[in-house]
Amino acid sequence: MKGTSRRRGMAALAGIAAAVLGAGAGELLAALFAPSSSPFAVVGGALIDAAPTWAKDTAIAWFGTADKAALLIGIAIVLLALSAAAGIVEVHRRRVGVVALVVMGTAVGVLALTRADAGMLAWLPSVLAGAVAATALRMLVRGASFAGAAAAVAPESVNAPRPGSVRVGDSAPTPGSVPADERAAGTASGSPSISSRRAFLVWAGGTALVGVALAAAGALTKAGSAAVAVARDALRLPRAASPAPVAPSGAELDVAGISPLITPNRDFYRIDTALVVPTVDPAEWRLRIHGMVDHEVTLTWDELLALPLVERAVTLSCVSNPVGGDLVGNAVWLGYPIRELLARAAPHSDADMVLSTSADGFTAGTPLEALTDDRDALLAIGMNGEPLPLAHGFPVRMVVPGLYGYVSATKWVTELEVTRFDRSRAYWTDRGWSAEGPIKLQSRIDVPRGGGGVDAGDAVIAGVAWQPGSGVSGVEVQVDDGPWERAELASALSDDTWVQWRTPWRAEPGDHRIRCRAIAADGTSQTDAIAPPAPDGATGWHTISVTVA
Repeated sequence: MKGTSRRRGMAALAGIAAAVLGAGAGELLAALFAPSSSPFAVVGGALIDAAPTWAKDTAIAWFGTADKAALLIGIAIVLLALSAAAGIVEVHRRRVGVVALVVMGTAVGVLALTRADAGMLAWLPSVLAGAVAATALRMLVRGASFAGAAAAVAPESVNAPRPGSVRVGDSAPTPGSVPADERAAGTASGSPSISSRRAFLVWAGGTALVGVALAAAGALTKAGSAAVAVARDALRLPRAASPAPVAPSGAELDVAGISPLITPNRDFYRIDTALVVPTVDPAEWRLRIHGMVDHEVTLTWDELLALPLVERAVTLSCVSNPVGGDLVGNAVWLGYPIRELLARAAPHSDADMVLSTSADGFTAGTPLEALTDDRDALLAIGMNGEPLPLAHGFPVRMVVPGLYGYVSATKWVTELEVTRFDRSRAYWTDRGWSAEGPIKLQSRIDVPRGGGGVDAGDAVIAGVAWQPGSGVSGVEVQVDDGPWERAELASALSDDTWVQWRTPWRAEPGDHRIRCRAIAADGTSQTDAIAPPAPDGATGWHTISVTVA
């Protein structure tokens, strides 16, 4: 029984090592010829597309902006489990495990061809990965001594005992022989054998290490050969013809732990469907405006840079942000008003939506009115004084105040189609989310942290509130079942940004509940009705519990 378990473990290890080698080869080939079609990216993208709303919400609730890393880890775990099973099957049913790996690679290759950004070679990395994994599994299994497998297929001449050796199943080894569960059994083809478990582990481990090295080389190749990253780093942003307004006095409160007025690029949330960040060469970038327009417009990168750009601070929020969540940020964006570009195209009077498309095929449907009214909806190229980070849409993205990102903030944007809501559907509206997505009035407690401890005595309660497009006129705070108290509101950069707030608190020992609610510019209070993010944004009062020592 112990020997059987050991042999199964070795077979599973052979499958895992083969899969790691195949995956590494696939990732390297993808980095060289088809970056968006790496096997992991293809499977992950398909899972994201197929995921129901509840699965998306759960992933973001559990992992936040690390949801993509969690998905890739999950894919790797499933791959290793399937490959281990293929190794075990291969030992008992020759070629079945090998065929399974080939089929897996081919299936992912076919899936790659269905992706929106698939190129002519999209199938190649996954098919190669399957072929390499199958070959490696075959070699490892043929080279190792798996009882019953080699003996069942090898001719008598191979299995005949040699001087100093014993048959599998002999009761005891002769002096100088190798125990049966460690002895290599040659095959009819005469392939070399691995003479011990230790040697097998060296072979399997070496195979896996080569796979890891190939994957690492792929990552380095992808990063090192990215002319796009070089072009971004070398870019000097044009001076804004209309700079962002200077922050008024008192716009940023001196409270440790409160969200900064401007979110640094490195801390700005990122939620999108791209497992592999698209790399778009600015020199080749084009924006096409078409559909229900009198004049189709095509804009190049150089033409965009030559336009009179404006700089505006705008708070963006993800529709998946829960009450009190951190999928919201405020940045200063540099770009060109989208309404000016649409004016060139002259939309038809019966059009009511613009379908934007990303370089990776993602689409978002934005109300035409939100792109043509007087709000600062931008075709942005800069973020907080530097070119857009690659992960935030370089070279060009959309920024539309007042709307959740899933209907407005398309990154790596390449196309604007003027159309109608009753004719076209976007990526997330096809999956049950609402069509227009206005950002709801929200507030959040940053200080103190929920679930944390506070020293008794004089303390402060502080946070941020936002409703881009309308603005916030006040925030109220309640401790336990006491009265609602008006907080001090900092000066706002504009109606399109969040605003900081604070209130003093005499912290008494014990457990306390603190909650906040914002007041809109029109006097409307933030609703206490609790609603999940789907289908049009979460609602409710942010409530935390703290212990005062």
